Amino acid sequence: GRDFPAKLRGEWPVAPAMDLAEKAAAYEITAELPGIDEKNVDIKLANNVRTIKGEKKEEKEEKEKDYYLSERRYGCFQRSFRLPEGVNADKIDASFTKGI
Repeated sequence: GRDFPAKLRGEWPVAPAMDLAEKAAAYEITAELPGIDEKNVDIKLANNVRTIKGEKKEEKEEKEKDYYLSERRYGCFQRSFRLPEGVNADKIDASFTKGI
C-alpha cells in the first residue's frame, strides 16, 4: 500500500527546459539537456518549424556488501517552435556545449 515516488515507479519525465529570446538582430532558443549526449540530439527545420528532439539513456548500478541496486531510465523528447515571419533559414545555426 505504499506510494513510491514517480522516480521509483519507472515514470521519468524528459521534458527539457527551454528559453526563447528575441534579440536585437536574432531569435535564440536555448535548451537545457543535462546528461544527453550531442549525438542523441537532432535539430531540424521544415515548413518554418524548428524541431528539437532527443533521447536520454541512463543506467546506474551499485554493488555493496549488503545490497545491489540497478536502475535504467530511458526517455525521448520533442519540442517544436514555429519561426516568426521573415526569419532567414539560411542563417540559422546551432551549437552544443556542456548540455546547453
